[in-house]
Amino acid sequence: MSGATPRPNLWLVRPKPNPRPLIRLFCFPYAGGTAAAFRTWAEELPASIEVCAVQPPGRGGRFREAPFNNVKPLVQEAASALLPYLDRPFGFFGHSMGAIIAFEMARQLRRKKIGGLLQLFVSGRRAAQRPARRPPTFDLPEAEFLEHLQHLNGTPKEVLEHPQLMGLMLPLLRADFAVSQTYVYAEEPPLNCPITSFGGAEDDEVNHEDLEAWREQTGASFSVRIFPGGHFFLQTSQTELLSIISADLLNRVAGKGAESSAQQKSGPCSGP
Repeated sequence: MSGATPRPNLWLVRPKPNPRPLIRLFCFPYAGGTAAAFRTWAEELPASIEVCAVQPPGRGGRFREAPFNNVKPLVQEAASALLPYLDRPFGFFGHSMGAIIAFEMARQLRRKKIGGLLQLFVSGRRAAQRPARRPPTFDLPEAEFLEHLQHLNGTPKEVLEHPQLMGLMLPLLRADFAVSQTYVYAEEPPLNCPITSFGGAEDDEVNHEDLEAWREQTGASFSVRIFPGGHFFLQTSQTELLSIISADLLNRVAGKGAESSAQQKSGPCSGP
């Protein structure tokens, strides 16, 4: 009797599948973004780091599925889907909406007592505990919503000017904006993994204080890195961004390996 063919995991796109990587990097998209935004990352990162781009419903190959409009059920379902891939040390990266999803994923795994998270990278998003300075935009009339999208400079001009394409994109964009803008922070202890926050020097949506405030969410090390550009600096500074991410993750693994070796040499702790 032959075994059943395993069902593909619709939540993950792995540009260069590696069954036994040293590290997995899970990447969570910005509003309206797809897993394709991280396709070229696998080309620039070391082969020892497998890129696992997260593909929530409503985009890419899951276009016909209804998108989530609230972060809690999204995180709960994503955590279950990612579980089989958490058998190796891993990192989380999220940009804008993706930063909040990645942060809440880290907290969800902690509640379930699932370890292995080396580092959390949050990009282009104010710290989770900081309130929004502007009213929500996800429910604006269409003309105003399109104007807001143009201001963010994340949607190609040719798409914005194509009514049929925008008609297809708007439900996803509104749902994703709702995920981000209706997010309600709940007080919990800081994470025990390091956090690095990334921002664009010309991003008028997220300032340095917003990025610095992520420090409150970790009991481990913390750093802020600023790149030239606006809200979508990750597209223009990709090489520099990936250099930092890969160096940090590889250093974390090396540090944990040295720590484990030292513990084995010293033996179990004993009382006086």
